[in-house]
Amino acid sequence: MGHSLFIPREINSEEPRVAASPDSVKRLAGLGLSVVVEAGAGAASRILDDDYKAAGARIGKSGDAGKADIILKVRRPEPAEVKSYKKGAAVISIMDPYGNEADVAAMASAGVTAFAMEFMPRITRAQVMDVLSSQANLAGYQAVIDAAAEYDRALPMMMTAAGTVPAARVFVIGVGVAGLQAIATARRLGAVVTATDVRPAAKEQVASLGAKFIAVEDEEFKAAETAGGYAKEMSKEYQAKQAALVADHIAKQDIVITTALIPGRPAPRLVSKEMVASMRPGSVLIDLAVERGGNVEGARGGRTVETGGVKIVGHMNVPGRIAATASLLYAKNLLAFVETLVDKESGTLAINTEDELVSATMLTNNGEVVHPNFASAAAKSARAAKKPAAAKTPAKRAAAKASPARKAPTKKPAAKKPAPAKSSKGDA
Repeated sequence: MGHSLFIPREINSEEPRVAASPDSVKRLAGLGLSVVVEAGAGAASRILDDDYKAAGARIGKSGDAGKADIILKVRRPEPAEVKSYKKGAAVISIMDPYGNEADVAAMASAGVTAFAMEFMPRITRAQVMDVLSSQANLAGYQAVIDAAAEYDRALPMMMTAAGTVPAARVFVIGVGVAGLQAIATARRLGAVVTATDVRPAAKEQVASLGAKFIAVEDEEFKAAETAGGYAKEMSKEYQAKQAALVADHIAKQDIVITTALIPGRPAPRLVSKEMVASMRPGSVLIDLAVERGGNVEGARGGRTVETGGVKIVGHMNVPGRIAATASLLYAKNLLAFVETLVDKESGTLAINTEDELVSATMLTNNGEVVHPNFASAAAKSARAAKKPAAAKTPAKRAAAKASPARKAPTKKPAAKKPAPAKSSKGDA
């Protein structure tokens, strides 16, 4: 009999997405897996329990997680959730491990094999598993929709008998997946679009979508892309030149959408409060990097801040704002990955640690943190946790010997000699 797979309802109240669709459930069951979906798991994504049931899933409860061999989630499980999981279970989700090393350690302690979908390598066979692209694509689209709603004016140029309505000017900062979709969406709505990025390849991509590219194109710019296709962190000198160019350009824009984010690092600050102040009242900034500190000075997560008549929008979990669509794409990403982990004949887990997809995404295994980006830090923390107990006893003994407080009550008071005792201990 095949292994069991569980789809829980996300416990985070700000997460409306779900890790399975009726189509993915049908195909997972086709692999020989016994699929259980927690009641109400897809409600916020407009997927009913009956839809899952019709696809071959059993509707269960949260306690079923403890029996599952595979658990598919949207967000990293909370420590309380992990405690209920079966040792050896494979847990697959968007882990967001940077800055959350304690949660990663908790998964290791629980003995689960955790996979971070956002670490999927950017290779041809993994394109269908690329959650960063699937979700960022929707974030870029939604950013323009949100901007249009906040701008409360028409975006396209309109020539009417009553007069001409000028096209809105939209500036996109950061031309990754989200940025490209933002450009495409804004162009479809009729806006005049410009964009900037530090990666040279972005120039051609921007032009192909009918937008104008804005950047300081010096020698550093020509080498500003990693082998993985991400933007490199630029020098202070380049950042200053680029900031001056952006500052001049941004003052003329109606809508600015920022998408710049380097994985595992705080979002770079690209729009200063002075730049915001230079924009006309009624202008809108959408900060898609607000969850990592934001690209726009003054942006606040989960809030829309208005300063000088300019709105700075900091929606959290932007893909989740169109959860019905985001869940369908995310479910497809997970399905494609699970297919590589399951033996097709037995319907059981057959994880090959030599597979580059596995080695790139595996965070924990066999009670240890195994991902190279976190393993050394975890080992160091473990050593630090053990060190005090071993080192403390000799130190306490030395202090006890030197401390006058341990002497007979008839001798001089302990208060007269603490300084010399501490000094000798420190010198040692």
